[in-house]
Amino acid sequence: VQLQASGGGLVQAGGSLRLSCAASGRTSSSYTLAWFRQAPGKEREFVARINGRDRTAYYADSVKGRFTVSRDVRNTLYLQMDSLKPEDTALYYCAFAYSGITGAAVANYAFWGRGTLVTVSS
Repeated sequence: VQLQASGGGLVQAGGSLRLSCAASGRTSSSYTLAWFRQAPGKEREFVARINGRDRTAYYADSVKGRFTVSRDVRNTLYLQMDSLKPEDTALYYCAFAYSGITGAAVANYAFWGRGTLVTVSS
């Protein structure tokens, strides 16, 4: 499975961006799909995920109410980011976990994209 994230860019605080993550190779609708991010000098952190089996979405407290995660039938993953803040500046990664595996831990995810850079100016 190969993942390609796109949609990052430079935006002013309060603005919006929509990230996409396209998958190629053999995937499953039951995979958990997630977004993580890593700011300079910090560890990679969980942002949002959408479970495969019940399509339930989960968010980090820092983005709850501002970000929306979704997926389509081809397992393309999206992250709609609204009301962006300078502290959202980071490299954003998409990740897929095998069926039945979920959660916020980096180690749970078997497949990773290269990341797309989001920069929010104040």
